[in-house]
Amino acid sequence: MARLDPGRDTDVRTLRIAAAGAAAALALSACSSDATGEEPTTGDGGTDTAEITLWLNGTDTPDELRDYLVETFEAEHPGSTLTIEEQDWSGLVPRLQTALTSPDQTPDVVEVGNTQSPTFTYAGAFADITDMYDELGGDDLLPGFVEAGSADGALYAAPYYSGARAVFYNKDMFQAAGVEVPTTLEEFTEVATTLQANPPAGVENFSGFWLPGQDWYNGAAWIYAHGGELATKDGDAWQGALSSPESLAGLEQVQTLFQSATNAPVDADSNEPWVPFNNGEAAMFSAPTWARWSIDLPQCNAGVDPDDTSDEAKELLAQQQACNEEHTGIFPLPGVDGGVAPVFAGGSNIAVAAMSQHPELARDLLRIIFGEEYQTMLASKGLIPGNTEYASAMGDDVYSQAAIAAALDAKLTPPAELWADVEGQRILEDFFQEIAGGADPKDAAARADQLITDTLS
Repeated sequence: MARLDPGRDTDVRTLRIAAAGAAAALALSACSSDATGEEPTTGDGGTDTAEITLWLNGTDTPDELRDYLVETFEAEHPGSTLTIEEQDWSGLVPRLQTALTSPDQTPDVVEVGNTQSPTFTYAGAFADITDMYDELGGDDLLPGFVEAGSADGALYAAPYYSGARAVFYNKDMFQAAGVEVPTTLEEFTEVATTLQANPPAGVENFSGFWLPGQDWYNGAAWIYAHGGELATKDGDAWQGALSSPESLAGLEQVQTLFQSATNAPVDADSNEPWVPFNNGEAAMFSAPTWARWSIDLPQCNAGVDPDDTSDEAKELLAQQQACNEEHTGIFPLPGVDGGVAPVFAGGSNIAVAAMSQHPELARDLLRIIFGEEYQTMLASKGLIPGNTEYASAMGDDVYSQAAIAAALDAKLTPPAELWADVEGQRILEDFFQEIAGGADPKDAAARADQLITDTLS
């Protein structure tokens, strides 16, 4: 089941072109409490009723949760309705750029990828919800997501959910190679290298750890773990930070993995790392913990027709999943000196559109989304909720515990206004591919830093 791709469609250069006009329009709309000129609706429904729209992206929010939002909102606001429209992640940014600058087209509440949040926030696309910070969860909100949704000390987009990465491993391969779960990053390299040197019989191009050359989402964890950053802010200016001593220390360790512990393609990205794992071509891979549902080891596959919904099929699928989990383990990527490394977190923020014609109803919907019942429901579906107070509802199995442990220290991309352009130009993919190909980390980092600095200027 494909879920979050943290780098999904973040080309927002068209948004930058329209930002000046959008900001002016947004400023005009901010002069009144309602874009229609009508009196705003009240928190309890008041005398006004309206239809408000929520944009949710992809299928990450299950139907059960969508039904809950509609039913709860409409019960609390008699006469008003909530319409949920699903948007594809692909091409989302241009659609948002158009809709959020038009009072007639804008959704009232909108989900946005965490790496996209800073650009829309700085463009003035979202309403200021700083006064709701404590009500929505306060200091229990995922801190990196709060930072991504904030600008100039104000909150505009609150954390919706997160998906932190953990390492999946084949227990049988670990046993055959005589290795155990590593507790430090250095041990991780040693274990991956040992696994690489002990491939299963008949398997060519085996990887101890599946790490494609362009996979900066996973590679960034080594930079973070050593105290480095992708970019830092000096005064009012952002600049690349891959050349710092801390970042280089992480990059040198990553390059060792590329050279001795993986046969993943140098020119490939992080897409579907469970495929080589399922094929017996890799002993480990790193992905958000819901990847457990994509693991399908040959010795466990029950041959169930995907369209078969019978009770017998459900029972066979349950047995299949139990078998997969019997042969598969999971652990958070360890830090330099133990503990848990700060990995990259995928996920979303959620905001009230600045041009919403019913801002009070939209704010009420946020209150429902961040209420205990809905946050608990998010967690029960395997998503790390925006309010970490309810993360325990994910359960106490090894997958949930690994997800929670990884999420608490996970990091996002720098909250720079133009960071989406860095991703749109694939600067980090190209940089990590250079590292995987054997380039000198110091020289490659200097070139990438200049590109990042120029892009963020």
